[in-house]
Amino acid sequence: MTSQDHIDFFWRPGCGFCMSLERRLKNAGVTFKKHNIWENERDRTFVKSVAHGNETVPTLRIGSKSLVNPSLSQVLQAMKSEVPHLVPRK
Repeated sequence: MTSQDHIDFFWRPGCGFCMSLERRLKNAGVTFKKHNIWENERDRTFVKSVAHGNETVPTLRIGSKSLVNPSLSQVLQAMKSEVPHLVPRK
């Protein structure tokens, strides 16, 4: 697997769940790249492919795993198995 320097965070403007998870990730020291699904068709298509045809956000891609509307603990657990070098050292 290719070494990654971030996880992918798919979101849309006005999404309270997205803002909440983003705040938790930042507070935990997680590095991520944001993708606005309303600005990029490829990002929207990806989210729909892992969310049963829905535009459910937040959706995260962590290595080979995709998580739809995850908790912080689910994100950290996926990071441990998929991208352990990105797990915050706090």
